[in-house]
This record gives sequence, structure tokens and C-alpha cells, in this order.
Amino acid sequence: PARPEPSEEEARDLLRRFATEIDFQPRSPILYSPGDQGLAYEDVTFPSADGVPLEGWFIPAPGSNKLVIANHPIGFNRSGMPAHLEPWRWQWESSGNALEINFIPDYRIPHEAGFNVLAYDLRSHGHSGEGNGGVTSGGIYEARDVIGSLKYARDRRDTRDMAVGLFSRCLGAIATFAAMARAPEAFGAVRCLVAAQPVTARTILARTLARMGLPGRIDELERLIVMDTSIEPRRRDPGSGRGSVRVPTFLYQVRDDILTHPDDVRA
Repeated sequence: PARPEPSEEEARDLLRRFATEIDFQPRSPILYSPGDQGLAYEDVTFPSADGVPLEGWFIPAPGSNKLVIANHPIGFNRSGMPAHLEPWRWQWESSGNALEINFIPDYRIPHEAGFNVLAYDLRSHGHSGEGNGGVTSGGIYEARDVIGSLKYARDRRDTRDMAVGLFSRCLGAIATFAAMARAPEAFGAVRCLVAAQPVTARTILARTLARMGLPGRIDELERLIVMDTSIEPRRRDPGSGRGSVRVPTFLYQVRDDILTHPDDVRA
């Protein structure tokens, strides 16, 4: 159930706290590693397109000429997110998503199917460097990280000739769309994209506010976000880059997700 409607003073405090945590995501700890699933891996580091240092794992599949690059959701890192713990629980519990998320079993699936895997932390997440004052930009700055990961794959001697598939979730998917619009030449080796729930920020924020007992205050929240980030809501629209997608793409989401509408992802 949604929370009871707060007082006006409580509402303003909640809006301010919510905006701050959206704009400056608390870093999630890296609690899991490929070794937990018996996977050999290499710790790697490489620069984003604008020089922000990114940290990740390379999970080799000997004899394979295929590579999957994984781009994670907002607030997560390459290993997942402990949303069952504070401060992450506060942001997710109203939607019933206060769960412990471990991504390592996800990487095991493509690895066992014969794919090398590169998983890394987007800027200002996990162990990667902070860019643009730590702002989470809804894919605008994070697109530079996607481009950096593709360049890294081209620069490695053992991966430079591999066919690449992208597994991009939520913010990672939106950043991928933005990167395709910004630097289409970087995607020459990319053969496909699997994009999980690349929702419009306004949709998920409005539905989250309703569950927090703050329905109808999305415009106020967006004003606070602009004051923190100088990024207008329309610039965060994942649909703005859809005309630049030039590879087979599979999109999916939970049909009855309480924080989204199926029509949003269809659009």
C-alpha cells in the first residue's frame, strides 16, 4: 500500500531528500564477485570517453569470439544493489523493491552460453570515478561510459575482433541509446542490444511520488532536479535517441510494474 499523505512540511522534506538521492545516488557497495559463482575473472580499468576512470570485471570465455558488455541500472553497480539495507531501502521500499540484488548469476548465463563478459561501474557508481560533480544525468553523461567500454573492447588485443552484444538495464539502456546518437561510429562491432526497462524518468518518478503519498507533485520534484543538475526533464527522455538505434534490439519490462506503464516502454 501507498504511504499516508504527509503534512506539507514533511512533503517538502521528502521531495528535497528524494531529489537529492535521484541526482546524487548513494554509492552501492560491491558485495559480490564472479568468483562467488566459480567464474574466473580479471579486474580491469579503462577511461570513459571524457576520461573518467571506470572499474570493472572481464570474465573470459576461452575460445569464444563473442563479448557481452553489461551496463547497470541507476544506483546499482556491476555486482547489484543491497536495496534491503539503508540508505537504499528508503528509496525502494514504497514500491516493494527493498530486495537484495545480486547480478553475478546473470553474468554466469551468457558465460555458460559461450560469451566473454565485461561488466563495469558507470561513473559515480561502485568503484568508478566521479564525473560532473557526481550528478546522475539520466544517460547524458553516462553515455560517455558506454562509449568508453566499447573503445576498451576494441583496444584489448584479445577482444578487438569480437562481435559485441550489449546488455543494458534501465539507466544503462538509456545511456546506450544516448551513446548511439552521439557516437554511432563506436558501435561498428555491436551486433545486438538487450534493453531492460528503459523507462521515462517522469513516469517512474510520478508513480514513486504517488506511493510516497505525494501525488501530483512531479513538477515540483522536477524543478528541484533541475536546480541540482541544470538538466531539463526533456533532455532525459530515452525516446530522444531511438532514431539512432541501428542494431537488432530487444526491449522488455515487467508488464504490471507498479512504477511504470507498458505504454511508456512501447513508445
